[in-house]
Amino acid sequence: MTPDESTNQGTEGLIVRLPDMTPDVTELVVDGTPEGETPSDNVLYYWDYLRLDDILNAQHPKSAERGREVHDEFFFIVVHQTYELWFKQIIVELDTVRAIFADQTVDDRGLSIALSRLARINAIQRLLVHQLDVLETLTPLDFLEFRSLLLPASGFQSVQFRLIENKFGLPQHARITIEGHDYSSTLRGDHVELLKRSETEPSLFDNVNRWLSRTPFVTVGDDRFISDYCGVVRARHDATRATLAAHPEQLAMFEASLKKFDAVLDESAWNEEIGRGSRRLSYAAFMGALQIFLYRDEPVFHLPSRVLTAIIDIDEVLTLWRQRHALMAHRMLGRLTGTAGSGYDYLDETARRYSPFRDLFDVSTYLLPRDLLPPWRDR
Repeated sequence: MTPDESTNQGTEGLIVRLPDMTPDVTELVVDGTPEGETPSDNVLYYWDYLRLDDILNAQHPKSAERGREVHDEFFFIVVHQTYELWFKQIIVELDTVRAIFADQTVDDRGLSIALSRLARINAIQRLLVHQLDVLETLTPLDFLEFRSLLLPASGFQSVQFRLIENKFGLPQHARITIEGHDYSSTLRGDHVELLKRSETEPSLFDNVNRWLSRTPFVTVGDDRFISDYCGVVRARHDATRATLAAHPEQLAMFEASLKKFDAVLDESAWNEEIGRGSRRLSYAAFMGALQIFLYRDEPVFHLPSRVLTAIIDIDEVLTLWRQRHALMAHRMLGRLTGTAGSGYDYLDETARRYSPFRDLFDVSTYLLPRDLLPPWRDR
């Protein structure tokens, strides 16, 4: 590639020319500054604005410090530094969305802003999943060249990732503990305090739970959504029983499946499930989410349904990232434990259990065909 071919045409007034196959920048022109001249002190300089001296000189392989640099350690550092930069951006977006849902009233403008930022988080997360493809170009043998130099450091010490989990809504009691590797004993003191504060702050789950519990039209006037919905569901179940009356085995299977509806048709049963830890959303919040998805075609619920879908997407892709991470660990380490005692089994278990918004996934269990929905009366 020639220098002209490497020109970034998408940034007006900025031309970057890079020599082939080297990270060293030899020529940089900003805002029309002639080559070889230094921009005026009062002109913002691209390189300085991005603090590239700090970023591009932040890779210090331990192998180089010990006199025998391992080529792939530099790559390993760059990949994980990139992860941490994206984690920081996710936290920035997540904090603004949490603030929006912390308000007592969330208007359409707030929902629109939240939706755009949730979409950005989801796009970043999908990028992070694909970044594992890049990391997996490091073979197990390549990793062994420098793995022992990393002890006792570990990805388990990624404070930002734990902050994302806390801010998104993973409860502390749901965490899988590793004996001898509690974060209070493996992290720096200021990081421990940072995580403890995040554990006491309202998470996105907490704020969305309160927002959903205030969903309009659930129990307003004649539009008693819960009673109307339960009435339709019971009538549908009775009709199915009548159809299966002559087929006792199928009827028994149908009756067993109806146990899933007990908690939705009876608030006290739902609260019992909360007590057992199998549910997290309040009953009012879950029924609010159910109403939003059932009537998502109505203008009043169109934007809220997109917001809830975006939250489900984030939870799903976060689980996908955990699964890919676990598989990568298995591929790289086999059944060995990681430097923090985690390893494949631990990572695989987190992928199955760490889903703060699992109740929103369950909404699909209780949807009804559109032609069976009670008529919607917009207030």
